[in-house]
Amino acid sequence: MKRLIRNLSRCTTAAAALATFAIFLPGAQAADLKVGLSVSLSGPNSSLGVPYAKGMQAALAYKGEVNGRKIQLVVLDDGSDPTTAGRNARKLVEEEKVDVLMGTSGVPAAIAMAQVGRDSKTALIGLTPILLDPAENPWVMTVAQPTQLMIDAVVERMKRNGVKSVGYIGFSDAWGDLVYNALMKAAPAAGITVLGNERYARADASVTGQVLKIVALKPDAVMTGGAGTPGALPFLALQERGFKGGVYGQHGLINPDFVRVVGAAGQGALMPTGPVIVAEQLPADNASKKIGLDFRAVFQKVNNAPTTDAFSAYSFDGWLVFADAASRAMTKAEPGTPEFRVALRDAIFSTKELVGVHGVYTFKPGSLYGVDERARVIVKLENGQWKLAP
Repeated sequence: MKRLIRNLSRCTTAAAALATFAIFLPGAQAADLKVGLSVSLSGPNSSLGVPYAKGMQAALAYKGEVNGRKIQLVVLDDGSDPTTAGRNARKLVEEEKVDVLMGTSGVPAAIAMAQVGRDSKTALIGLTPILLDPAENPWVMTVAQPTQLMIDAVVERMKRNGVKSVGYIGFSDAWGDLVYNALMKAAPAAGITVLGNERYARADASVTGQVLKIVALKPDAVMTGGAGTPGALPFLALQERGFKGGVYGQHGLINPDFVRVVGAAGQGALMPTGPVIVAEQLPADNASKKIGLDFRAVFQKVNNAPTTDAFSAYSFDGWLVFADAASRAMTKAEPGTPEFRVALRDAIFSTKELVGVHGVYTFKPGSLYGVDERARVIVKLENGQWKLAP
């Protein structure tokens, strides 16, 4: 049987186990639709990439065909490297002849994939926020929430908690920029002053120097702009320095590895996320409650473990968006053709009120994003568990 996952020599043990499952996925040879996924199964972003890949396997089990046509999934590891992500995207388009691209585990790598999508006229359904001009990238859309939407919710909570000044520490890359810029836009209207702009690399082992600078500014609270396991560093360093103010995060930290590494230093931290993280705690009339619980059930069945992260759920929603659009595109063109890729892109951008686990999706040309306020809730980390904090 044709391998569904390649370039896994550098994978972690967890990723290797995932690869074994995917290689023997039944029915893949007869696929009539083809999805290409590039994620970080190894490297600093693997704590995000492995959940993305596991979520995609759950999605395939949940909906493995469209209009009677089977779906084949091809997964490549980008090693947490944007250059490799771009190369993977090109391989998926040129060699695997995929109908759609999905990925990846970081903003810089997603931007690299978007370039290939634009050049090859293949839709990229991003699984992470993407900082691009939609007018110049008409083949790109993302199921992630806009960073501004999420940071607005954090700033609203800061204001409610009486915060007047906030320090900032985040990644020294596009994700760190996205969070900082959103904070700078939202804070003034809430009467909050942003103090400092400290950065660190995803591969750094310590942020003591940066945290010392922030603490010296004496902010009421600190906002962090990290993701996954490396996102725990500021929390740990602030605890070591005896910082008594609130420490806020964002949706890039909704990850079991972050929870494990941050330990007691993350106790009480507030951050935004999609409703799926607390699906069982949502009110009965929440649009995403039922499908969120369905996703958890199929993820458990496929992966023999529960899901406690936001990233596998983005993959699931990306799959739902693709499958919904493909059902309409197939009435206009045959999968595997340039005409189908155009029809699929157009169908995605005509998606209306599609209920997913992270929110309700309505896409339109000229916008990368498809969600609104229904795609965010505030949660608090309590004893290693996420609790809804309305």
